[in-house]
Amino acid sequence: MHADQRAAAFASERQRLIRLGHRMLGSFSEAEDVVQDAWLRWAGVEEEVRDPAAYLTRIVTRLCLDRMKSARARREIYVGPWLPEPLVESFDAYETIADDVTVTLMLALERLSPLERAAFLLHDVFDVALTEVAVALDREPAAVRQLASRARRRVQTARPRYQVGAAEAERIVRTFFAASRDGDVAALSALLARDVEIHSDGGGKVLAFRNVVCGLVNALRLFASAHRKAVTSPSFLRSAIVDGLPGYLSLDHNGALQTTALEIRAGRIFGIYMVKNPDKLTHVQASTRTAQNKRQR
Repeated sequence: MHADQRAAAFASERQRLIRLGHRMLGSFSEAEDVVQDAWLRWAGVEEEVRDPAAYLTRIVTRLCLDRMKSARARREIYVGPWLPEPLVESFDAYETIADDVTVTLMLALERLSPLERAAFLLHDVFDVALTEVAVALDREPAAVRQLASRARRRVQTARPRYQVGAAEAERIVRTFFAASRDGDVAALSALLARDVEIHSDGGGKVLAFRNVVCGLVNALRLFASAHRKAVTSPSFLRSAIVDGLPGYLSLDHNGALQTTALEIRAGRIFGIYMVKNPDKLTHVQASTRTAQNKRQR
């Protein structure tokens, strides 16, 4: 394979590899570093490679496994609740999401061993054949089948089970934003489930809840208090798909960007996932600026 063919093969797989790296590590910056390392290794391969996609998948998987131990150590000292760096996609693509890896599933994947996580993602999410997963993990197919099966059982409750139509999802998104902005307890009571959970990731960089807020009463008290204390109101930027869930981008009362994802079941919100840590939003800010520039042209 000539250098230009090699470059073309890598370019065609790059976005898929970044998505895999993000699902493995929960970080776009680390996923991009891994994919760059994979490119350097791919560019130096001398032997003929019959299946570039499978070969690159193996490289990225093994590089991710090398990084996962240090990533877990950093999360043990993380300030406040940890959420993965958000994958933000256009709401126009709501009916055609590429996979069903939502933020709720990403959090469930944190409970798996690195090998279980890799086996589950490769086989169940990215549709890699079991024999190829075995090669990527350097394990026997029978062992990989057990890894994937064990992982599947441990995360099955976190996989999406409720389908919400695009129109209904956007209605709930906009209604929730307005109710939370206004501290409207009555509207929030009609939207939130009794056992709702609020996860707010500030990473110690910005003001956020230091613990997961659980239960309707605590959630209503929180939103009412936030409204009373706010000097200015947050601003709604746009609806979006945030880590596979309906959500939105907004600016808080200080003008800082945040993403919010909503786990909706049967018309009620069971989970609210807000990423406020600016270190996790650099890629979202860049894409938002690009979209704004295109609209202004």
